Amino acid sequence: MTTGEESVNKNLAYYRNCFDQIKVGKNKEGGKALNQPILLLSVIDLITQGLLNENNITVSEPLINTFKRYWSVLSFDRFEEINFTIPFFHLKNKTPKFWHVKFSEQYTGGRPYNIDSLRRDVEKAKIDDELFDLLRDYNAKKELIDILISAWFSSSQKQIEDVLTINQSLQDSTWNELESIESSDTDAQPKVYLRKSLFREAIFRKSVVHLYDYRCAFCRLKVTNRSLSQSIVDGAHIKPFSKFYDNRPDNGLSLCKNHHWAFDRGWLAVDDRYQIIVDIDLQEDSPHARLMKEFHGELILLPSSEKDYPRKDALQWHRKNVFTLNQNGKSKRRSRK
Repeated sequence: MTTGEESVNKNLAYYRNCFDQIKVGKNKEGGKALNQPILLLSVIDLITQGLLNENNITVSEPLINTFKRYWSVLSFDRFEEINFTIPFFHLKNKTPKFWHVKFSEQYTGGRPYNIDSLRRDVEKAKIDDELFDLLRDYNAKKELIDILISAWFSSSQKQIEDVLTINQSLQDSTWNELESIESSDTDAQPKVYLRKSLFREAIFRKSVVHLYDYRCAFCRLKVTNRSLSQSIVDGAHIKPFSKFYDNRPDNGLSLCKNHHWAFDRGWLAVDDRYQIIVDIDLQEDSPHARLMKEFHGELILLPSSEKDYPRKDALQWHRKNVFTLNQNGKSKRRSRK
């Protein structure tokens, strides 16, 4: 390691830059070859599931199967073993470097073309210890996944449509996994996977906030940071994913941090006419911003296409199960203005 490399501060900003600089090549149909991002997502997934607790990345069956699962959703190509071996072997050549390969004693040169030869030639890979620690932190991991997604998709309409298509593919995959759970006696691990897939969350967020023009559906606030691919609004589930496994955009609202927090705790709700309901008991002091209670009765911001409007059954579920209830068990609603 050179003196210059030693002086690098390998923090979250550094690895955001590393992930942002991943350049994907072309597949044989001329589309994007997503091998390297999919491998990174697979490693992140194993860390999230608790299946990779040490910074030693081997050519294991869980890693291969996770890679195949993402490949089936994200790539139009049929999976071949070389799709996995190429990124595992060549990520070490990326600049800035964060992926390191330790060759076995049997390695004689060249690159492996199938999984058996990869296992023979490579003892293991590892990522920077600093990156491994970040990937065990929930918020840092979310940011890095968002950066990976933004490296594949820009803000053009066609590419956003691709994100929406992937979101639907992920939802279809979720339903298939749930069907498998229902027909199986061993249901614990798939449920853990469904709950912990941050990639699903990231695609859902990107889909929802785009449909609302990156604005809060309640207050219309819009603040984005193009260089960091970040927005101040969140894609908020109406019916929680942990219970319903529903990442369709019409089970979402684009909300700023304050209104997302309040919506999740039942301080705010939306009626079947898409008008805002505010808990009557809120006590507020907000000299520089509009009070939440002033939004009561106003129409939320809606997507441009009616098919993407929040589903009324989801809004009804939220009002019944999350919106604040009074001591008599009746929703606290005021008369309309």
